[in-house]
Amino acid sequence: MRRLIPLLTLLALALPVPIAAAAPPSARDLLAELRTAQPQRAGYDRDLFDHWVDADGDGCDTRDEVLIAEARTPPGLTGRCRLVGGRWWSAYDDLLITSARRLDIDHFVPLAEAWRSGARRWDADTRRRFANDLDYPLALIAVTASTNRSKSDQDPTAWLPPFGAYRCTYVASWIAVKWRWRLTVDVLERGALTVGLSGCGRRALVPEVRRAAIGLGAAPEPDAEAAEGQAAAPAATAAPGGDDPRFGSCREALAAGYGPYVSGRDPEYAWYRDGDGDGTVCEGPPAAPAPSAPAAGDDPRFGSCREAKAAGYGPYVSGRDPEYAWYRDGDGDGTVCE
Repeated sequence: MRRLIPLLTLLALALPVPIAAAAPPSARDLLAELRTAQPQRAGYDRDLFDHWVDADGDGCDTRDEVLIAEARTPPGLTGRCRLVGGRWWSAYDDLLITSARRLDIDHFVPLAEAWRSGARRWDADTRRRFANDLDYPLALIAVTASTNRSKSDQDPTAWLPPFGAYRCTYVASWIAVKWRWRLTVDVLERGALTVGLSGCGRRALVPEVRRAAIGLGAAPEPDAEAAEGQAAAPAATAAPGGDDPRFGSCREALAAGYGPYVSGRDPEYAWYRDGDGDGTVCEGPPAAPAPSAPAAGDDPRFGSCREAKAAGYGPYVSGRDPEYAWYRDGDGDGTVCE
């Protein structure tokens, strides 16, 4: 019996131990790791990014591969990867599309933005891999041509998807792609991304992301428009009440990542008007009102599921979320506002 105990111990040690799955990364944590720097605009040309290549030689280029991967109803394929039929969801404007010709493949971080954020220092191979990144699911997305062209090369300080319920995912994806490719953010962009993640909860989580290999090319010429490095906000100096020497309004301060300011703690409090007298200024957008106890089917905050989703709420699950009782579960699956 004494010899049996060590044997059982060895067997127990040899058995595989279940390992908990790693939690998905948070865009907030990734944002904190992004370096802040002034954008470098000089020298950009779209042709410097060899895009829509057929990397595996199967006849389907990157555009085709994204359309095939993201199709809600798979298209048929004829000839050398000619797509026939199919159905897609355009996340930027919440539309179902049944013609591939109406879709563009958008780089979440546009090529011009990548150039301004560090790609100008890459070699040609790295720019090609960035432009055709099929290895990370958030890098490329099929959306309506109209929304893609409306976005152009703008960052989230100037453009967000018109479908409000997708904005948290959009901001989180932007951050993940920048982190993957070691791209920088500017001061206003960091502020907009920080504000964009507020209230996102689990929608700030992104699929596991790994660093891409970066090869550097010849050192580019200095950009005359901006010096390298971070453009820090000027230091705060004494100013009269209501006069911030750095920003013209709370909106600008929040966009740059500053605020809120609390009376008795932050000297900046004296520079702004405390309209509601709560001792805090530059608080950002107001939170949605707390739910009260309404009758079933009556959400006191929103008139429909569409409005709730556009504001970043839902889905609601039976037995978990009290909001479930406020909406009709048409398909009886125990979830509403999906």
